[in-house]
Amino acid sequence: MESKNNLTEFILLGLSPQKEVEILCFLLFSFCYIAILAGNLLIMISITCSQLINQPMYFFLNFLSLSDLCYTSTVTPKLIIDLLADKKTISYNGCMTQLFTMHFFGGIEVFILTGMAYDRYVAICKPLHYTIIMSRRRCDAMVAASCAGGFLHSFGQFLLTTFLPYCGPNEIDHYFCDIYPLLKLACTDTSRIGLLVIANSGVMGLVTFVVLLISYAVILYTVRSYSKENRHKALSTCTSHITVVVLFFSPLLFIYIRPATTLPEDKVFALFYTIIAPMLNPLIYTLRNMEMKNAIKKLWYFPVFPEERNILS
Repeated sequence: MESKNNLTEFILLGLSPQKEVEILCFLLFSFCYIAILAGNLLIMISITCSQLINQPMYFFLNFLSLSDLCYTSTVTPKLIIDLLADKKTISYNGCMTQLFTMHFFGGIEVFILTGMAYDRYVAICKPLHYTIIMSRRRCDAMVAASCAGGFLHSFGQFLLTTFLPYCGPNEIDHYFCDIYPLLKLACTDTSRIGLLVIANSGVMGLVTFVVLLISYAVILYTVRSYSKENRHKALSTCTSHITVVVLFFSPLLFIYIRPATTLPEDKVFALFYTIIAPMLNPLIYTLRNMEMKNAIKKLWYFPVFPEERNILS
């Protein structure tokens, strides 16, 4: 089936029609993107250059930071540039590329978070078998499966939109190319495709979210019998993971679990999983994690006095 497409570009309506609001958003999101780059690169370098890379939890955290970095970079730089532009345009090929890459890296992030939850489940509920179950070979296989799952999810979204006919209008009421705003522009009946999108994005996200909640519920039930110190350590780690999961999945489910419609609130909710969650993830995982903080100190802190060097060594 060939697409009868008369459009070579789309116009993005952006976050707000008011120039003052856009200038304020430009300053805010520029700061956010710098924080995303700095925070996630800090985590990746600190883990890769320390012994933490040999631990499955940090092995997955390293890839989560990488997927965060790639995921937000498919949307945020374009958004920042458009906030100062008089006319916000994106080519048809650029739009389809953005759609594919955003869902690809977003899908990887969903599956990596699932892998991290499984790692915590094994560490807390099956501690005697942890090193056998979470071997490096299995961790590598889980990351490879996450990439394959992200690709299949994204490729499905891409196929659903790339063959649709677009014959005008070409205004996308969003700040990036997403599937629901594109379905709204297609000059054909997209009701069946909308159901496929719900099955691909909404149901996948909902099932993953429920599985994650169940796994953490089992973990919280298991740690009841732990000593106070071990229970506090386990709860601290799980609280960080649960916070990230809720921040990422709640707005995502709000947008993709419903029928194929667009709401004005979608742009605000999309900010949570495209910018805010990737910015907060490094803070959530470092501020509540002593091993991560120690690795960062050893790698990045350069003591001036000899006694400080002795303490760190």
